[in-house]
Amino acid sequence: MTSCALCPRGCARAASFCGETDTEYAHVAKAMPHHWEEPRVRGTHGSGAVFFSGCNLRCAFCQNHTISQARPLPGERVDAAGLARVFWDLAGLGVENINLVTPSHVLPVAREAMRLARRQGFALPFVWNSNGYENAQALQSLEGLVDLYLPDLKYHDDALALAYSAAPGYFACACAALREMHRQGELLVRHLVLPGARKDSMRLLDWVAAQLPGARISLLAQYTPMHRASGLPPLHRRLTGFEYQSVVDHALSLGLKGYMQRREAATQAYTPEF
Repeated sequence: MTSCALCPRGCARAASFCGETDTEYAHVAKAMPHHWEEPRVRGTHGSGAVFFSGCNLRCAFCQNHTISQARPLPGERVDAAGLARVFWDLAGLGVENINLVTPSHVLPVAREAMRLARRQGFALPFVWNSNGYENAQALQSLEGLVDLYLPDLKYHDDALALAYSAAPGYFACACAALREMHRQGELLVRHLVLPGARKDSMRLLDWVAAQLPGARISLLAQYTPMHRASGLPPLHRRLTGFEYQSVVDHALSLGLKGYMQRREAATQAYTPEF
């Protein structure tokens, strides 16, 4: 494609924001059993995480910035057949599912790899683990392939989205994407509570409760200042107990169900080495 419709940016492919310029290939930075995801995802034996290089966001606090924002993209360049082989290799390690991490910008390759693996008899579930800044029409092409959608819902306030992730119009785009995911099947909405943004988190939860009936949530307390966060107060500090608990209490008051992370998770231990 000369221009891309996989996410709201609509970049020219030759100068893509995400770093990928060819829809027939993706860069895999790491494939590993992942034991630190939500219980629904990791199960007993871990999730088969496939970390893609590149990203259509540039979060100032990104824990994976060495693969998401590095240019040229690091990792192994694979086509759909090569990615399907990665799925089979992970399955051989006994994982419970295949967890596609930051896959939005490589959707054509991921989609064809999932289709190919299914034709080959692959039986493990597929998890679409994304940042939420996606094109709902592109997601429609995944119907019947993805077993669990695990998107971030990062910001309600677009000023925060622009300042922290260079993502104009984030909330409206993410809402449309999550509605499409919800239409297709199981949805677990992940939200990382940020320092100084507890009221924004509450507004997001209000929207989830009103617009995504039956969807479960994953509230994360693991925020740790990383990457460029030290120069962006209040991101330079850790989350307080009051900030996180007030968001948890609000979620419970709305009747939302899911996973509430313990505050002891606010360490770098959850960040894989790339």
